[in-house]
Amino acid sequence: MKNSNKNKSLKSFLNLTTVTFVMVFFSIPYLGISQDPQLPVKPNVIIIFADDLGYGDLSSYGHPTINTPNLDRMASEGQKWTNFYVGASVCTPSRAALMTGRLPVRNGLTSSEVGVFFPDSHNGIPAEEVTIAEQLKSAGYATGMVGKWHLGHKEEYLPTSHGFDDYYGIPYSNDMDHTGKINSIEEYFGRYTDTYEERTPEEFNVPILRGTEVVERPAKQNTLTKRYTEEAVKWIKNHKEGPFFMYLAHSLPHVPLFVSDEFRGTSKRGLYGDVVEEIDHGVGEIMKLLEAEGLDKNTIVIFTSDNGPWLSTGISGGSAGLLHEGKGSTWEGGMREPGIFWSPGYIKPKLVTGMGTTMDLFNTFSNLAGVAIPADREMDGIDLSPVLFGNGDSPRNEVFYYKGPELYAVRVGAYKAHFITQDGYKPNTLAKHDPPLLFNIEQDPSEKYDLAKKQPEEIERIMQVVKEHNSNMIKGPDLLKDRG
Repeated sequence: MKNSNKNKSLKSFLNLTTVTFVMVFFSIPYLGISQDPQLPVKPNVIIIFADDLGYGDLSSYGHPTINTPNLDRMASEGQKWTNFYVGASVCTPSRAALMTGRLPVRNGLTSSEVGVFFPDSHNGIPAEEVTIAEQLKSAGYATGMVGKWHLGHKEEYLPTSHGFDDYYGIPYSNDMDHTGKINSIEEYFGRYTDTYEERTPEEFNVPILRGTEVVERPAKQNTLTKRYTEEAVKWIKNHKEGPFFMYLAHSLPHVPLFVSDEFRGTSKRGLYGDVVEEIDHGVGEIMKLLEAEGLDKNTIVIFTSDNGPWLSTGISGGSAGLLHEGKGSTWEGGMREPGIFWSPGYIKPKLVTGMGTTMDLFNTFSNLAGVAIPADREMDGIDLSPVLFGNGDSPRNEVFYYKGPELYAVRVGAYKAHFITQDGYKPNTLAKHDPPLLFNIEQDPSEKYDLAKKQPEEIERIMQVVKEHNSNMIKGPDLLKDRG
């Protein structure tokens, strides 16, 4: 009788244990609990995106006279990536790549005729594109954007139509809506070369929107960086219960350069340095808020820029450091940017020399939020979690450098092949290369020493990657060319 009772008790215990295990195991996905204890679960995400900031414009990336203590702190306490890339070397396609996790050539948000969207552009980001904001919103995130959008200024193309609950900022670049009626970039350069620091906000009839409504025009650009930071801080405070996604896209240091009185004349680098140091101060304000509210342990902050420095603007533009060329080119200086990831609760200090891109943020944070990557289209992002939160190497081994709809260069591992080159906005420098130029980017980041004749096998290896890439490349229609 006693043995019978013992058997019944044991059987009941095992049944209960089995049921409990099954309940816990199968509840994991629904509770949003990661099955990998190293990975964060639905972390708050803040992406801070500068405009035309060069690879060499932060003191942590080698600038000798621009003081960026807050970004330097982010880099020392978090991860500093030295091979972090954007999806294009100009504003609109680069921002499209960040938002969609896709090369902009796939969705038509790049062009061989027009570099970016203008105030008279007809189109914008297509409704069928899925943005990182829409991904995170579907996972229960509050989503807010502050700053420069540049993916279409009409209501159906604005952030509030593409996954953002709230928006405050300017819909395109701060040098547009020029009251002087300049008709071309050549005319702009011809009139204002080396005099961007003499411009006034009134010369640019740029609007500030809140949601879809114009609340200020022309924008008082001297206080724009300060107000962007204030708006972002306020929004984060209001959504601190989380999870939240804040996309802070600064309008500067894109020319014309403007800075608040507090930072005017404080940098050894002149007005450009003043602007960068004010952006850095804003980063510090956000870090202070996160720490004061106890959000720093569950928030991941990323800082990067949309493309390299606008070298054609002379002293008013930035620096790519040891990298060759800048904005508008597919040389390293045009598309390699500072990439800093900071999160005291999740990210351990590390210098990362592996490759990453802004497109990878789409996959990384979609996966952390538990949202499936769209399966009905070609995606170009890669989940960076192995290197961000563990000891793994970056899973990315390839970077494709497009200018408009044309593939200008490809990097595979240490080697980069250039099929076409052009220095920024200098049409007389356009050149096609057969065989391609070849550089070992790890040993020669300045792209000075062509290895094509010495290592043709590396060119062949890259050409196989190009062949595979082209096999599933369907280019979207040019959405930027329609204006007027």
